[in-house]
Amino acid sequence: MAVGKNKRLSKKGKGAKKRVTDPFLKKDWYDIKAPSMFSVRQIGKTLVSRTQGTKIASEGLKGRVYHVSLADLNKDEDLAYRNISLKCEEVQGKSCLTNFHGMDLSRDRLFSMVRKWQSLIEAHVDVKTTDGYTIRMFCIGFTKRRQFQVRKTTYAQSSQIRAIRKKMVDIMTQEASSCELKELVLKFIPEMIGKEIEKACNCIYPLQNVFIRKVKILKAPRFDITKLMELHSGGVEDVGAKVAPAEPIPGSEGMAMESETVA
Repeated sequence: MAVGKNKRLSKKGKGAKKRVTDPFLKKDWYDIKAPSMFSVRQIGKTLVSRTQGTKIASEGLKGRVYHVSLADLNKDEDLAYRNISLKCEEVQGKSCLTNFHGMDLSRDRLFSMVRKWQSLIEAHVDVKTTDGYTIRMFCIGFTKRRQFQVRKTTYAQSSQIRAIRKKMVDIMTQEASSCELKELVLKFIPEMIGKEIEKACNCIYPLQNVFIRKVKILKAPRFDITKLMELHSGGVEDVGAKVAPAEPIPGSEGMAMESETVA
């Protein structure tokens, strides 16, 4: 190869080296705030690049989805099998205000319930809440041995499975369509819907481990800042402070007696 033909070799050593800066110096930390339906309000922190030119920091935060264990949100280790998704909808100061975005059952809990010699029954339904959220709910349940049963297996017939699935869909639709999203989340936490399905299906075939396996928000109504602020206000009604009873004015008792005698 002739000398001087390779342009890359000729440029070697020219120009100053690019200064390496720490990328975290251009970023800010923001607090993640959970809605008032959970006992722990501050669930962590998140990073975002500072506002620079047309690139605004708050725009980079809006729409982020955070996955948190329900055990951390409610300070109860027995609820560790639930994962809650929270979506950032508004940024105020250094706080990200989130709203409920979905729910899921942990992988280890789901796999621990699947066993041999029983029937697995699943159902799903799309429901619209009273405040305009369209959600998709997935339910799962397993057949249970009857009392004093001798047979090894607990398989349900296909007609029984269809009847149980219909009950699941009816109860999920009834519970979700009659309340707002906040009230529905409060039903999910103590497994109220799962217990109701288990009770209703007992006459068809005994069930166990009935859970709302997954919840997804398909469509949300138009964003309303006042509703979000109500969700983060704490939900405690301000009834005011107690006021001491007023002391009687001197001479007022005599005036009252005179008015009675005149009457």
